[in-house]
Amino acid sequence: MSHEVPVLDLARLESGGDALVREAGAAYREYGFCGFRNHGIPDQVIESAYREFKAFFNLPEESKMALRSEPGGQRGYTPFATEQARDNPVPDLKEFFHVGREMDGGNPWPQILKPNRWPRDLPGFRGAALDLYGELDCLGHRVLGIIARFLELPEGWFWPSVGQGNSILRAIHYPPVSDPDTPAVRAARHEDINLITLLIGSNEAGLEILARDGSWVPVTSIPGTIVVNIGDMMKRLTNHVLPSTPHRVVNPAGEAGRQPRYSVPFFMHPDPDFVIRTLPGCITADNPDRYPEAVSADEFLMQRLRENRML
Repeated sequence: MSHEVPVLDLARLESGGDALVREAGAAYREYGFCGFRNHGIPDQVIESAYREFKAFFNLPEESKMALRSEPGGQRGYTPFATEQARDNPVPDLKEFFHVGREMDGGNPWPQILKPNRWPRDLPGFRGAALDLYGELDCLGHRVLGIIARFLELPEGWFWPSVGQGNSILRAIHYPPVSDPDTPAVRAARHEDINLITLLIGSNEAGLEILARDGSWVPVTSIPGTIVVNIGDMMKRLTNHVLPSTPHRVVNPAGEAGRQPRYSVPFFMHPDPDFVIRTLPGCITADNPDRYPEAVSADEFLMQRLRENRML
């Protein structure tokens, strides 16, 4: 990746990881992003999921539209040019498919954690998607453990609150840009809604993050690396100690813009009834509580989905 965003070896946790925790915390405070290698997710799991996702986006339009998501877009297919970033006048140039949590046993929130929708024409899709979902969910727990330690909380502080969270695996397809003069971009400037996002990215150019000096810094994934960034729920919970950095996916120039681009982020959410209340350890005289009113994770999510024209 760009040298601006640190890439750390997650295997260092095996020997205690105190230095890793400090370095990851510093990366998050400065950039809101950090890359991790030796993350433990088998290449085969990633490759199988990508293969199925690409096959889905190549299905006829009527087959994809048969799986169109309900308002809010939390399960199934969202068509091209539907999602629109806050304060952006035009929709993004992307289509995507959402996979949510499969509940074991009873579902305490049946109106929120709804059943997944699966393409009948792709028998391997469900297994490949759920395998990747499970791997990223486990990795997300490990990263949340690092963040908790950095915040001087018990390592497992987050874990009881994400076990039934409305976490989403999103497969994104950015089609070739047909009009180089379009005012729309593949993904306009935005911050993620959730606690953290784990990104299995693309080797193609396009992803950029907004640096402290106001410049846009390109971030290109390298094999074996997963990028994890802070979302707005974590920013609010930590009273901006950990920032949710604006990022975007721009339209590349020339031949690159005429090629499709794929990426797979995993948006890690807490349980719907988790109360986002400023952590006391993140309130100081120099950083007073910015959010004296608490909000539930589901209320926060619904508010943001309305702002993104998804509700």
